Amino acid sequence: MATAKQTVLEAAGREVVITNPEKIFFPQAGYTKLDLARYYAAVADGALRGIAARPIVLKRYVNGAEGEPFFQKRAPEKHPEWVETVELRFPSGRVAREIVVRDLAQLLWIINLGCIDLNPHPVRARDLDHPDELRVDLDPGPGVSFDDVRRVALIVRDVLEEHGLRGWPKTSGSRGIHVNVRIEQRWSFDQVRRAALALAREVERRAPQIATSKWWKEERHGVFIDYNQNAKDRTVASAWSVRPTPDARVSMPLEWDEVPDCDPAAFTLVTAPRRFADRGDASAGIDEAAGSLERLLELSAAQEAAGQGDAAWPPNYRKQTGEPPRVAPSRRKAASATKKPASATNKAAGRRQSSQPLITIARAEHKEDALAGLERWKARHPEAAALLQIDDVLIDTMRGRSSTWTRIRLNLRHVPEDERPAEEAPDPDYDPWRGYEGPRPPRAPKTRSSSKGGVTSN
Repeated sequence: MATAKQTVLEAAGREVVITNPEKIFFPQAGYTKLDLARYYAAVADGALRGIAARPIVLKRYVNGAEGEPFFQKRAPEKHPEWVETVELRFPSGRVAREIVVRDLAQLLWIINLGCIDLNPHPVRARDLDHPDELRVDLDPGPGVSFDDVRRVALIVRDVLEEHGLRGWPKTSGSRGIHVNVRIEQRWSFDQVRRAALALAREVERRAPQIATSKWWKEERHGVFIDYNQNAKDRTVASAWSVRPTPDARVSMPLEWDEVPDCDPAAFTLVTAPRRFADRGDASAGIDEAAGSLERLLELSAAQEAAGQGDAAWPPNYRKQTGEPPRVAPSRRKAASATKKPASATNKAAGRRQSSQPLITIARAEHKEDALAGLERWKARHPEAAALLQIDDVLIDTMRGRSSTWTRIRLNLRHVPEDERPAEEAPDPDYDPWRGYEGPRPPRAPKTRSSSKGGVTSN
């Protein structure tokens, strides 16, 4: 059944509506939203293997692959009763109910929301505290060849095998390679991250010219082994995910003997279903290959005994015990080279130095929309964002005469004064109804600012 506005696909015994099926999602290649949905239907067994029973973050491209995406952790308030959710608790202390996909109908439902790639957590809904997957993300720096990425991937394979684990490689769908490792559900997120850090350092030791475990970009070279993808609340595009590239590349599972000669450009929304039909899923056996982290954790203990302590965590996590300084080397160098402190400069200029340098960066009717604005601010100002700590983000509930909304402010006390972005107009965030064809609920009327301290809703 099809109309100009929607197409209905049969999946898992249900009818799933794809709205705006002819909307172009990949302008350069000409692929539509319906093409994307049919792709996932064609490779469903492989795609579901990477996400089944896992909470998933919705990365929504409501305007297609060339539009600006937004991350939505919380399940939409209105969703079919057959779409499962589970409550997660994040490092910030916040909680959210996220979508859990188990079948093709649920998968197509999130594709209809504008998701292009699939970003699951490394845990199953039945046990949210113990990951069953260690993820190795090989991220090449600027100018690094894919040949170096492949060489590092093969060293990762060797280190894993020597420590009793099997890696399952796949192209990232961009410039890198991912290696997924199924593990027993016995270890915490922190332990899995420690094991990943030990692995990264051992690979770096074996190939110091082309591999690095250094977190700060100023210290990196070659291929960065991103151990922090194993920190809690981090997600990575899963196997068979279409990526938002001009040619709609796919994150393709590979056999190890394919890695030395693989070409990521060979796997796209069009070619991947043919490969799946001809050869099946190269990662089909991953769920039967769960291994132990004990030997990697022994390697971690040996590295720590040799003086290699913890490494940097992502900047949105609380400072960890034993973590090295969070200020990037270039910032430390700039601070030490400053001849006159900022306070002296402010005093000479007659300006008051604020101990709480707050800027407003997002304001929206719904909290999740304001949080999406925060993520866009971070993308616009990555250097400043890297210096923020979790308690630098202030989320306020604002109430006007006839509406309530959420405001996000940042405290830039950890950002050197000369590196602080100027305050912007509050981010209007995305339109949550963009692309929706049904009736919209009535909006609260805007109010005017008053001389008595009233606030204008946005």
